Amino acid sequence: MLDRTSTLFSHVKGTEGDYVSGGLRDFFLYRDLGIAAATHGKVIAHLVKANMPPEEGTGWHRHEADFQIVIMLKGWARFMYEDQETLVEAGDCVHQRPGIRHYLFDYSPDMEYLEIVSPADFKSIDVEPVCEIPKPTPWTS
Repeated sequence: MLDRTSTLFSHVKGTEGDYVSGGLRDFFLYRDLGIAAATHGKVIAHLVKANMPPEEGTGWHRHEADFQIVIMLKGWARFMYEDQETLVEAGDCVHQRPGIRHYLFDYSPDMEYLEIVSPADFKSIDVEPVCEIPKPTPWTS
């Protein structure tokens, strides 16, 4: 049975909270949605958006997480999942299975996605390259 006492009610309005730097990646901005606090660290949900053009991307890595999804809200991003190039566009949802090696190497200037991960304090672990990475699309002014 669901334990209704172990988490808190949370409501963050769209006008609340700023996008801030200092998250997992310097070239993205993050907006916390209050879920980590409400679930006592069981789950994190945040909005992530492009802050700078892709130069090196995320590098090859995997996450120590039980669950992770990315829902693209605006724009697009190109990932390598193992040796498979994957274009994720607005409206798409990706479930990243635990431990999958991946690399986000390209994204549009308007890219914004919702990321939900469990646990909230998941770790990102660098891994050996799986394959060559395509070049990112240059941003134009």
